[in-house]
Amino acid sequence: MSNKKTIGELMEEMRLKAGAKEYAGHEYMDLNRFAPDTRHMVIFDVLTHESPVGDKGERMRLFLTDGGYQKMLACQERGDIRILSHAKVVSGNLYYDRKDQVR
Repeated sequence: MSNKKTIGELMEEMRLKAGAKEYAGHEYMDLNRFAPDTRHMVIFDVLTHESPVGDKGERMRLFLTDGGYQKMLACQERGDIRILSHAKVVSGNLYYDRKDQVR
């Protein structure tokens, strides 16, 4: 049996060594990131027990379609979550709105 790692595993190791955090929800290299209809990635804090995703106090990452992102914006308007970071997703690549966002 070989100890060789995939490119994805090596990238994840380097990301964590550089200080990146792992959150509840989707993993950084989750297959949802590469789905053809995925357009957004959000990192958010769950603020209430009424939130449709996550548990109060959790920090989560989700890869979303346009419709899913609209639902997250509505959750933020209701006060269930606070979006900390947003990136556009194009063919699995992340394009953050600002450089100083949570990653």
